[in-house]
Amino acid sequence: MLAFIIRRLAQSVLVMLFVALIAFVVFRYVGDPIASMVGVETRLDEQEIMRERLGLNDPVIVQFLRFIGNALRGEFGISYRLQQPVTELILSRLPATLELAFASASIALVFGLTLGVFTALKPRSVATAFIMAVSLIGVSLPTFLIGIGLIYIFAVELGWFPSFGRGAVVDLGWWRTGLLTESGLRSLVLPAITLSLFQLTLIMRLVRAEMLEVLRTEYIRFARARGLSQRAIHFGHALKNTLVPVITITGLQLGSVIAFAIVTETVFQWPGVGSLFIVSVQVVDVPVMAAYLMFIALVFVLINLIVDILYYVVDPRLRVDAGGTGK
Repeated sequence: MLAFIIRRLAQSVLVMLFVALIAFVVFRYVGDPIASMVGVETRLDEQEIMRERLGLNDPVIVQFLRFIGNALRGEFGISYRLQQPVTELILSRLPATLELAFASASIALVFGLTLGVFTALKPRSVATAFIMAVSLIGVSLPTFLIGIGLIYIFAVELGWFPSFGRGAVVDLGWWRTGLLTESGLRSLVLPAITLSLFQLTLIMRLVRAEMLEVLRTEYIRFARARGLSQRAIHFGHALKNTLVPVITITGLQLGSVIAFAIVTETVFQWPGVGSLFIVSVQVVDVPVMAAYLMFIALVFVLINLIVDILYYVVDPRLRVDAGGTGK
């Protein structure tokens, strides 16, 4: 197990170094940092002094190593637009994005697993046909259109939920949460549902397909021949063997939710990292763009590492392959 984790960590470090190189290229060569930091009245000699002070005249390899060192300390420079440390900006927006991501992932996982198992166990029922037909909405419609539709129905027409913003928040140290206030919870409902629909549909269809395949295998027939109860067969054997691909999809989709919540945050004016990135792209705020790239890469690397470890725990065949004989 330890050797397995060490190999995955080594691969993760290589991936992060490659992403760091891309982020460095973006940070260093997309526009002139000095021109973005000074005004038109700044003299050329003053600009040269700033360039020397920031180390922009050093060799590229020295600048890259310095960039990696700063990134390890969580330092990504100063935002050109807001003139604030980039790390502080991201940390101030991170709670909103993480709360939205985990709320939507929880909805997708709970309802996706439940509906997937139900439609697999009752494939010919009217309810299954209805669920499968409705699930096409989550696959076919773009996220922004679903968000606008939910706003029109539940915010404009019915007035049940707010149409934008995060609601009232409570400070818990550096973490600002809306989960402890009524307006915060109500504000979370529509964007969480919008962001979860595609993931929910994907998980449901995957669970259904995998479970139908597992239920047709020989060892399920053998379990029935032994007289095991339907509950034990369905949930003790079939569902357990369905979880391996579900873990992969769920993990990757959680990373995608965090990384690509940009559209949902824009539609609902949700003050998260995604909306900060959109504004930074519009004004070419390169330090924020580079930091966002590193942050998203770190999220995917960590999630893939966790998924690999869960694979190792759930699927005994991996332990057998790793140990040679499995003893």
